[in-house]
Amino acid sequence: MKWQLGRLALAAAIGIVATASVALAADPPKSIKIGYVVSLSGVNAQGAAVTTLPAYKLWVDDVNKKGGLMIKEFNKRIPVEVVEYDDTSNAEAAVRLTERLMTQDKVDFVLPPWSTGFNLAVAPVYARNGYPHLAVTANSNDAANLVKQMPTLFFFLNEPRNFGGALVEVLGKLKGENKINNKLVMFNVADQFGAEASSGVAPVLKNAGFEIVVSKSYPLGAADLTNEIKEAKASGADMFIAYSYPPDTFMLTNTAITQGYNPKIFYTAVGTAFAAYGANFKEKANGVLGLGGWDPSLPGAQEYVQRQMALLNRAADGWAAPVTYASLQVLEQAIEKAGTLDRKKVLDAVENGGPYQTIVGPVDLKSHIRGKQWGVGQWQNGQFVGIAPADLHGAKPIIFPKPAW
Repeated sequence: MKWQLGRLALAAAIGIVATASVALAADPPKSIKIGYVVSLSGVNAQGAAVTTLPAYKLWVDDVNKKGGLMIKEFNKRIPVEVVEYDDTSNAEAAVRLTERLMTQDKVDFVLPPWSTGFNLAVAPVYARNGYPHLAVTANSNDAANLVKQMPTLFFFLNEPRNFGGALVEVLGKLKGENKINNKLVMFNVADQFGAEASSGVAPVLKNAGFEIVVSKSYPLGAADLTNEIKEAKASGADMFIAYSYPPDTFMLTNTAITQGYNPKIFYTAVGTAFAAYGANFKEKANGVLGLGGWDPSLPGAQEYVQRQMALLNRAADGWAAPVTYASLQVLEQAIEKAGTLDRKKVLDAVENGGPYQTIVGPVDLKSHIRGKQWGVGQWQNGQFVGIAPADLHGAKPIIFPKPAW
């Protein structure tokens, strides 16, 4: 009898524990906390304000208008709550605040910062804490090794060698038709992005028979690049290529205009695709080449542009901003596919659940590095469009030579 009573008591205790566990599992959080550390001030703020923050704000608005993210584990949609910090364009602050989001604020997911240098700086923090790191505004010549070392890391933009390959596709064709000489000028901003891009692209160009007659690195935040443009103008090169960040992209263009520097190829990097570039330089932007590009005819692309303008009164750029929004579409679909906020399961869904449909086309991240994509774009009649690789859907033929300023 005592044995039977003991069994009944044990069963009752197990039942209470099981009931409590079910109740706990069925009790959803009031919100899904999404954190990010972005340059709201300082030298990186211009790039972050155009490429990164609008995509973050639009995605949160889009998700919450649907009632939140659908989490199967709780059988309901849960709204997104944002925790935002300003890194003040300081890499050490970005690392410290990212760690704070994960270990003190204990947010569910963390969106990446702006810039190559800052993404590479915080990557170990994501890896150490097991957070998916969907790095958009980042590129590295060592991407394949980095994603092996840090399996939480995913790259959404091209590796520098692929930027170089797309550029060689464009320039090589023109050189083969005897429309340009083989001489070029290459500038780069002296930070991680500029160093990675120039060191990755230069060998590709040299192997294709191009000669870099002027190679210059200038400091981040440079106030004047007149002497550098004068040297480029005197070089006799038909091609000017600058791996620049937004402030210097605008400065280099302005200086080239005022100095009457009209190479047949004028190529600047980050910031060239900004709507503000076209608005600022108007018809003078026509024919300017830049990093990236996109196909605005893809499904959902125009709706994205319209929603951003309606919400933020800010036009989307023609390259990394759509990719940033696409990275959030991947995160959203991966969370909903995993059906849980368990980061390990979401990480697996990001890696193995694709291809995911986005406004830049299907995205598959099995290799942790997004595949073939735009490497060269151009301003054409008021719009920044993709021109290389030429076999991508929506590619436009190049305007050549660049019309005189």
